[in-house]
Amino acid sequence: MEENQKQCYKCNDDMLRIAGVQRESIVDGPGIRYVVFTQGCPHHCPGCHNPETHDYSAGKLVSIKDLENDIKKNPLIRGVTISGGEPFEQAKVVNKLIDDLKSEKPYDFMVYTGYKFENLVSNANEQNGYLDLLNNTDILMDGRFVESLKNENTIFRGSTNQRAIECKESLETGNIKLHEF
Repeated sequence: MEENQKQCYKCNDDMLRIAGVQRESIVDGPGIRYVVFTQGCPHHCPGCHNPETHDYSAGKLVSIKDLENDIKKNPLIRGVTISGGEPFEQAKVVNKLIDDLKSEKPYDFMVYTGYKFENLVSNANEQNGYLDLLNNTDILMDGRFVESLKNENTIFRGSTNQRAIECKESLETGNIKLHEF
């Protein structure tokens, strides 16, 4: 996708392009979670669990308000997971969703990304909104899916190279703190 198409794709801060949602999940993070699968991914990892999320023009646009209302309907939801696709391709809109939800209830937020934490931090700027999203993320699952490292016994990971990172503490200290489930 050309850069100007990507920018247009990410320009509306009240709409999120998603592949779909899972209203109750116990496999995408701790507790009963609402999962939002963002649409659009540059990684194209071989063996990806969600290859239908790669195309930036597929999926559907949904309003942040509609997602918020759907999430708030279920009193059993403890946390919200943002998966993909690649959530950081729409970091500002994802962050707005999280900000709005935080004002309603103390959900915990887990974000999956194919990017490494260090790369997100070093490439963060005001325009892409990476740092804002990282600051609003409780647990970041980072790293691309590597099919040769796939392991059914890893908790909430597709492959053993992926790290569950305590995002806020890692940002505060400058040292990566891994989360233990």
